[in-house]
This record gives sequence, structure tokens and C-alpha cells, in this order.
Amino acid sequence: MSSGFRKQPAGFATKAIHVGQDPEQWKSMCVIPPICLSTTYKQDGPGEHRGFEYSRSGNPTRQVLEKCLASLDNGKYGLTFSSGLGASTAVLSMLSAGDHVVLGDDIYGGTNRLIRQVITRFGIESTFADPTNLDEFKAAIKPNTKLVWVETPTNPMIKVADIQALSDIIHKSGDIIFAVDNTFLTSYFQRPLELGADLVCYSLTKYMNGHTDVVMGGVTMNSEDLYDRLKFLQNAVGIVPSPFDCYQVNRSLKTLALRMEQHFKNSVAVAKFLEAHPFVEKVLHPALPSHPHHQIALKQTYGYSGVFSFYIKGNLEHSKAFLKNLKMFALAESLGGYESLAELPSVMTHASVPAEDRKKLGISDSLVRLSVGIEDVDDLIADLSNALKMAQNIKN
Repeated sequence: MSSGFRKQPAGFATKAIHVGQDPEQWKSMCVIPPICLSTTYKQDGPGEHRGFEYSRSGNPTRQVLEKCLASLDNGKYGLTFSSGLGASTAVLSMLSAGDHVVLGDDIYGGTNRLIRQVITRFGIESTFADPTNLDEFKAAIKPNTKLVWVETPTNPMIKVADIQALSDIIHKSGDIIFAVDNTFLTSYFQRPLELGADLVCYSLTKYMNGHTDVVMGGVTMNSEDLYDRLKFLQNAVGIVPSPFDCYQVNRSLKTLALRMEQHFKNSVAVAKFLEAHPFVEKVLHPALPSHPHHQIALKQTYGYSGVFSFYIKGNLEHSKAFLKNLKMFALAESLGGYESLAELPSVMTHASVPAEDRKKLGISDSLVRLSVGIEDVDDLIADLSNALKMAQNIKN
């Protein structure tokens, strides 16, 4: 399925299955990489080890995953962390007191909370700006700006930023690291390193794992310097994932291409259904021509995932009635699993965002975010139709 998006080059699924997985790296020649649970490794002599000494510093199962992750972004290096926020913490830990970071104004609530309530306590300044307004974003950069962090598409307003245009502005403004959170699209649908980003950050918990059974984060890059700095922090700060979780995500990458195509197909069908429904005010889905950044999405991505938002007509009571009457969609936070989820950002994932900021962004009580899974799409549409009908019956 393309629908006018960039054509996916051949080889992605092959890399997902084979990079880092060579059976010859193991004495047993096992085809599937083993789970190495050992916390320590015997050395040939004091300080003479065979690549591993302590599992926080490095682990064979984790190394397999990190090699595969890097290849999928066409990057040279990959690192994994205990969560998506753990990956964010590692990136932010490269900063020092007095440094300044520019962030997109519409980002995951947990990232917003990390910046406002934790990072600022260490003397690091921050400015939030709209990444789709290039003039506003350029104006937010200061002489002491050391990091720019954006999500695209944004969460939950699904704004699409022009990564190449932002990269040009950022890299002309000084020695600034440009990080793009690519959680919503994965390396299958968007590869920011090819568009000028220095770091690509993930909550691997979401689509990359895709089975709603692992919490993990990741970062890919081409710069050896950034890799060395982040690898040091991965070990020094201790925010590493377990070998078993690495095994799980490595397994999941083998079906990433197949899963993302089905998420794409289902979400477009659901979005078109909602756009035509009389009790829906507006649908925010980049694959629809009605989306304000549709052309940017077509220019820089290879398709779209299953997560998008829409405004239901009415107020909080109507939103609650809709969500409570869903049967196939589970009312739950998170996204990117094979199952369909629905949530109300204003009181769930983005409740920690200041009320005035939610209002400015448009995160109202009628904004619903969906994560469309890979079930039979007719069943999903029937579920949404019934829940909307029940919400319509609620009197103002």
C-alpha cells in the first residue's frame, strides 16, 4: 500500500531478519540468537576479556538487537535502553548546566514531564516551539542551544514536521544535536537519519516490538562521537534493558514490515470511515488529503502507522460514552501493539501537560487518540460505529 507516499526500497525485511543474526557467531550455530542471562563473563587474564565483562556494560543478546536496529535506520550504530524515557534521559544527560534545549510543542506527556519537572532542576534551559512553523522554531534557537528534540508526527495532535528543513536550520545555527523521536512511524515508514537528523529515538515498547509485552527504548545514529558518548551514559547511568526483553524485540523486528503495512491499511480505512461520520468533527491522519501536512508526509515518509486522533462532537460526557462503549478497542494508554487501543489524551497520556498548554495545542476533552491494530478492519469499524451511536444518544 503506498497511496502516494515514497516507494519503499527493497531489502528492509531482509535486514530485519538477518543483520546481527549470523549463526556462525555462536559455537552452537543456533539460527535464532540465544538469550544470554549471565551478568558477568570469565576473563582470560586481568582486564583481558573477549568483548564482554559485565552485562550492564555489554551483553551478547543486546548487541544482536542493537546491530539490527541500526541497520533498519541505515545507521552505523544502535543502542537500547530500559524504556523510551530511559533513551530520552540518556540523550539529555549529554547536556550540562547552562545548556539550552529546544523541543517540539506537542510531544509525549512523559517527555514533557521529564523536561519540565526533572531536567530543568539541573540548570538546563528549555523552550517549546511548533516544529511545523519554521520561523518560530528558528527563533527559539539560542547561542547556548545544544539539543533540538522533535516528534514527527507529534503526539497527540499528529502534526508532521519537515525533517530536512528543520535539519538545515539547526545545523546552520551552530554545533547542535538534532534528535527525532520516530516512535510513531518506525524505521519502516520514516528514516530521519537520511533527512538530516543526528539521532533517531524510539520507544521500542510501541511498534518496533509491537506485541505489548516489552518496555524498552532505543537510539540510532551515524556519528561515532555521539555513539561513544551515549554508550558511556548507557553504562554509567545504568539504564539498560534485560537480555530477555532484547530477545523479544529482536524477534518482533522480523515481522515489522508485515505488521506496519497492515496497520497502515487498517488505519486509513478507519480514518476514512470516521471522516465521513456525522458525529465526528475532524480527523487528524496524515494519509488523508484533509490533513494540513499531507504533502510533507508524502514527501518524507513511506506510509503511515495505525495511530491518529480525531475530534468527536460534543463534550467530555460524549467522549466518555464513546470510549466506554467500545468493545474491540481497549480503553488503554500506549500504542503500537497488534491490538487496537483508544484513549482520551486530556485525562490520560497528556494529563501532566499544563492545562494552558493543552488548550493552546487543541488537546481538548473531545480529542480521542486511536491506535488501530491489525484485526479485521470491518470488525473495528463496526465497533467504532456502535460506540459513536451510543455517544450520540447522550443529551447535552
